[in-house]
Amino acid sequence: MRVVNPQETTRAYAFEMWMKAPMPMVTFLKTIDVSRLIKISKKKRIKFNMLMCWCIGKAAIQVKEFFILPVGNELIQYDTIAVNTIVANSQGQVSSCDIPFSYDLAKFNDDYLILTRQVAKTCENHDLTDSMVIGTSALAQFDIDGAVGMYCGIFNNPFMIWGRYRKEWFKTTLTVSFQFHHTQMDGAHAARFLDLLQKEINNL
Repeated sequence: MRVVNPQETTRAYAFEMWMKAPMPMVTFLKTIDVSRLIKISKKKRIKFNMLMCWCIGKAAIQVKEFFILPVGNELIQYDTIAVNTIVANSQGQVSSCDIPFSYDLAKFNDDYLILTRQVAKTCENHDLTDSMVIGTSALAQFDIDGAVGMYCGIFNNPFMIWGRYRKEWFKTTLTVSFQFHHTQMDGAHAARFLDLLQKEINNL
């Protein structure tokens, strides 16, 4: 990762407009069809949440804006992406776990299982500071229609939240919320990412 001059990037105007805005975060809500994920999760006996995180990473790497993030007062260029998941730990609380994205689903699954088990046992967060991290939080036991993340002015990373998926007649749907910093990307980039997420799920 490295610090870049905003004026030498496509985010120059957004940097000037939104870096000092009191509320620079934008949240999109979208209902996606996760029928394919459910089918593969059951057939292969692998975790739905892991598949969701992998598809998120696979969609994100196709949108170049994900590789630039405002940190403090600077714009940072990253070479890699990771997907974060919240883990229930052995003390009955939650810990944070960053999983490096890999095109290889088997490799990502192995890393997911090893790292989340480690975090759950030790109650220590696993942070990847050299990667642009997409945060996620799955409230799988609850029915929620949407969520807006808390903006604290410290973490500007994109963040996704979802609850329990819903079974309908011919498909299973999941409503996701996607929060992003306007300096990092515009609405069109975020909408394209969500469309790509649906395509990656369908093509899995």
